Amino acid sequence: MAGLKRKDAPRSSTLGSDVATKKAKIGSQPEKRLQKRTSSSKPAAKSDDLEGSDTTEDNGFSGFSGDDNVGSSGTEDLATGDDAEGLDPTNGETKTVKSTTATNGASNSTSSRESHAKQKVLAQERKASKPNADFIARTKKIWERLRRKSHVPRDERKELVAELFDIITGRVKDFVFKHDSVRVVQTALKYANLDQRKMIARELKGEYRGLAESRYAKFLIGKMLVHGDAEIRDMIVPEFYGHVRRMIKHPEASWILDDIYRGIATTQQKAIMLREWYGAEFAIFKTDGEAPVTSSLADILAQNPEKRTPIMRSLHDLLNQLVQKKTTGFTMLHDAMLQYFLATKPGTEEATDFVELLKGDEDGDLLKNLAFTKSGARLVCLALAYGNAKDRKHILKTYKDTIQTLAYDTYGHQVLLAAYDLIDDTVLTSKAIFPELLGKETASDSQQENIIPYVMHLTGRIPLLYLFAGKAKWLLPDDDRVILDEIHRIRTTTSKKEPETRRKELVKGLSMPLLATVAAQAETLVSTSFGCQFITEVLLGADGEKKEASSAIAGLAKSNLEVFESPAAGRMLKTLVHGGRFNEKSKTIDLVDPPLGFHDMLFAQIEPHVVEWATGANSFVIVGLLEAKGFTQRDALIKLLKKKKGDLERAATQETKDQRAMREASGSENAESRGKKSKKLGGAEVGNKGTKLIMQKLG
Repeated sequence: MAGLKRKDAPRSSTLGSDVATKKAKIGSQPEKRLQKRTSSSKPAAKSDDLEGSDTTEDNGFSGFSGDDNVGSSGTEDLATGDDAEGLDPTNGETKTVKSTTATNGASNSTSSRESHAKQKVLAQERKASKPNADFIARTKKIWERLRRKSHVPRDERKELVAELFDIITGRVKDFVFKHDSVRVVQTALKYANLDQRKMIARELKGEYRGLAESRYAKFLIGKMLVHGDAEIRDMIVPEFYGHVRRMIKHPEASWILDDIYRGIATTQQKAIMLREWYGAEFAIFKTDGEAPVTSSLADILAQNPEKRTPIMRSLHDLLNQLVQKKTTGFTMLHDAMLQYFLATKPGTEEATDFVELLKGDEDGDLLKNLAFTKSGARLVCLALAYGNAKDRKHILKTYKDTIQTLAYDTYGHQVLLAAYDLIDDTVLTSKAIFPELLGKETASDSQQENIIPYVMHLTGRIPLLYLFAGKAKWLLPDDDRVILDEIHRIRTTTSKKEPETRRKELVKGLSMPLLATVAAQAETLVSTSFGCQFITEVLLGADGEKKEASSAIAGLAKSNLEVFESPAAGRMLKTLVHGGRFNEKSKTIDLVDPPLGFHDMLFAQIEPHVVEWATGANSFVIVGLLEAKGFTQRDALIKLLKKKKGDLERAATQETKDQRAMREASGSENAESRGKKSKKLGGAEVGNKGTKLIMQKLG
């Protein structure tokens, strides 16, 4: 026992205890279990055999009874429950002894309750002795009420907010650095008007860096910026100038700083903060915030070439610190890394070392995080463009199990497009991307279920259709085309394979599952504009047997005419009937090779309803059949149309359903806007335009 030790004594004086101990070990089975349960309790020695200790408590020694009547044999300590069997040290006979456990337990329980009560009183006294204790206690009660928004009537909430502001006005700084009372200020901001929010912002002026570094108060800054205006933003952000390098490495301040940089700060404020990454000079000699500055490192180095070495070293050191700390998700970090890479010269030691920094993260978190920001995605694309075959393979493999997420992301899909256009090993690209993108079970229902969501998603469809449609404006946003143009210029010196050869090889690996999806999900795809574009691009551009997919589309025209009444479906059918895409420059149709032959399939299905098609919403499909090259049934079609020339003439001169609806809607609007100038819709062309063209072609 700590603080206690037993004196040495002649062996004869402890013989009785030794005998008792030995006999207890060979006792009956209940005695063994009893001794096992109480093995942690050591028998107390006589007071004569104990030296003094400084660990004594009020009732004696720590772990020993203060009662002098306790025997040295320790049988009282070994007893458990109401009774227990023990051995008499003199004759070895069993005897019954009473346990003191219940009494000691009750005493300890009472003592514990009293101790907790005393601690609670002391804690309350300490809280009461702190500054603004009464105010904080009251505001916390108000907060408890206000935070249950749906349970508080509007009038009561106004009264509580008014009382809350009466208390915190002039005391905001005393509240914000405490983990409990800072919530009160956040609630006040939530229900305050703009003037009250500005009042809080002015009271905290000069404290924002400290708030950002606080574990709890940093959220208050976020609340102020979200609910505030430009004036509040311009009070907060400048206080971070000169401290960006320190704050980005701080475990708390780094997150709020990056959130402000990403979503709140102006372009000028972003530039000032990013410049501080380039060295202490940019933090010490701060700008006034009014003169325009640039964050382009290449421009700064061009103006000050003598400072290149210290600036690049300072930036690289900071980037490396954050990468080693695994804090690689910051948008500001990604912007700084892009600026560093753009300032290096391809093929130099700086550029090579930087690519190794990107690849050096063993978990791959750096490359994965980079792909989901604008600057980061561009950086990865440039690394693929300038890297060698080994670098490209390493980068692509890093995104294993992340391909689907990349495909749906606004910036992440750019990495996939860059991989399509830059990696010469198309077998590697196909194996790394397509199974994860589409599903590993080829031509299965589950694979088709994976493809449909991509087709219907504005961004998700890009990785599927890019290899077929190229840089079409309807498919790619402007940012994508800018990055693709940039990497296409670079690949002329870094890639060996011809772009068209690379594209065809990738299309071959992607075609079979997409054609199977068109054949199996034709009706689902035709019902949406995105699905119609998907069908058009796959049937025109895929490699392989297309008859089954084409027949599935043509079959719908016979069984479900209504599904083709949408403008998107009409454009799809006309393009497929022509057998190629319209060339804007030459004003001709670029036919696919081998010919699709969709016109003959479609006519075989709609022949009994040709006049209905010619006078309906899809009249331009019939125009396409008349214009299509290689259409073997053109004469039969003309013959059918001439038989119903009267129906065609009526359709060409009478209002269509859409025209009638527009006229009626226009009439009601004019009636409601009497005395006001309105657009004249009178004189609008009446009749089915497609039918008019058919009449012209029939002569």
